[in-house]
Amino acid sequence: MPPRGRPRAFDRDAALDTAVHLFWERGYEGTSLADLTAAMGINAPSFYAAFGNKEALFREAVERYGQLFGHPPAHGGTAREIVEHWLRDTAREYVVAGRPRGCLVVLAALTCTDRNRAVREFLAAKRRDALAALAAALRATAEEDLDVPAAVRFYGTVLHGLAIEARDGAEQADLDAVIDAALSVWPRFRRGG
Repeated sequence: MPPRGRPRAFDRDAALDTAVHLFWERGYEGTSLADLTAAMGINAPSFYAAFGNKEALFREAVERYGQLFGHPPAHGGTAREIVEHWLRDTAREYVVAGRPRGCLVVLAALTCTDRNRAVREFLAAKRRDALAALAAALRATAEEDLDVPAAVRFYGTVLHGLAIEARDGAEQADLDAVIDAALSVWPRFRRGG
């Protein structure tokens, strides 16, 4: 049976990618429905038919962002190598020319009003998921003297700080210097170290 109604007059994936960049650049509350429809080249009824509402679009945009730009920690190598690659690979993404700097998941809703608490909590859960993936990769090394929870909390905080630094204009060399300093304290995460 053929689909009912008029076919969409826009490319949904292209519209979603546009939304990713708007939310990444302006944050959740800083991006209005008017901003979205204008940038996507669609009217409000088409927007609602395709995406539901702004929050639903945002959640979908975050998933798309993760697919396109996410760098989950790789398994293999030593625990320190896993952390270093995770930090450096992600930091490189934070300063790519031609797109917003920093990280959508870190920066898009840190200060949402209570009205948008669900969005803030959604992103906090995404950040916790990323840290859980790092913990799993570190545990997979079977380095028994490693204090995984402490290392994950510290290096997760470093990564989130790098996103803010990148948004504020830090260049790759600046981010690399922070990563070098953070890795210099690695022995502290060894039990008895």
